[in-house]
Amino acid sequence: MKIAMCNEMFNNWPFADQFRFIRECGYDGVEIAPFSIANDLNFADPPTSDVRMIDRNTRKELVRIAEGEGIQISGLHWLFAHTDGNYYLTSPDPEIQAKTADYFKELVRFCREIGGSYLVVGSPRQRSVPANLAMSAAYDSAARIIQAVLPVLEETGVILALEPLTAQETNFLLTADDALFLVEKLGRPKNLGIHLDCKAMFGSERAAIPEVIRNSKYTPFLHTFHANDPNLRGPGFGDLDFQTILQALDAVHFDGWIGVEPFDYTASIERLAKESIRNLKKFLPKSKWER
Repeated sequence: MKIAMCNEMFNNWPFADQFRFIRECGYDGVEIAPFSIANDLNFADPPTSDVRMIDRNTRKELVRIAEGEGIQISGLHWLFAHTDGNYYLTSPDPEIQAKTADYFKELVRFCREIGGSYLVVGSPRQRSVPANLAMSAAYDSAARIIQAVLPVLEETGVILALEPLTAQETNFLLTADDALFLVEKLGRPKNLGIHLDCKAMFGSERAAIPEVIRNSKYTPFLHTFHANDPNLRGPGFGDLDFQTILQALDAVHFDGWIGVEPFDYTASIERLAKESIRNLKKFLPKSKWER
């Protein structure tokens, strides 16, 4: 297992400072939110994130800094955050479907160019199904968009990982079963998988988190994982039992990335970063992580 820190909580820290601090905390990598790069480059105020606005020099600089610090850029998440509203996973409009697929392709290429290996499909606002649209139609729309992206995923080797979220955030893809349904609807392509998030599983799954992880129907498709607590802080900052969660991941031979993704930074971002990885590593034998 490899552990990454999600970078959006560092706000406007220079990338060199972000990556250095993440490495010093003991992480193996950094998971990038594309809008955090738009923020850093001051494209707009408020920022409108568009991955196509990130120039080649900036992309090369991200790679150079990561390599210099000896950490990896693991992948991308918050894919559509702060975008201009033209992208929507469940829209029945063919024009919006085409725009969304094209933007997905740009995200995939950007991910590969900076060394990442996966995209987490979260972005709840850009996938919620309007009341006048049947859920079956929403799945059809999502399937058409992803189908259009699959050739670029195959070409680059990048994984698109579907993230179930809670009903408080969205009404589409709420459980691992929902994500699996969409994977199977597309014929189980090798570059499409499932991403599990602790906060979301706690709020939306009927089974306990370790049971979901150990369920054999999900494990072949489980590529990435987010470690956080239902209180929106990092591992060990709440009541969630991360020992049993990590034991379950070990039991199914999970060898992907675990991304630490807190949302509540009142404990200070430095403390969140340092203590989250410390809390994860104390429950894993040394042979189970990279550093």
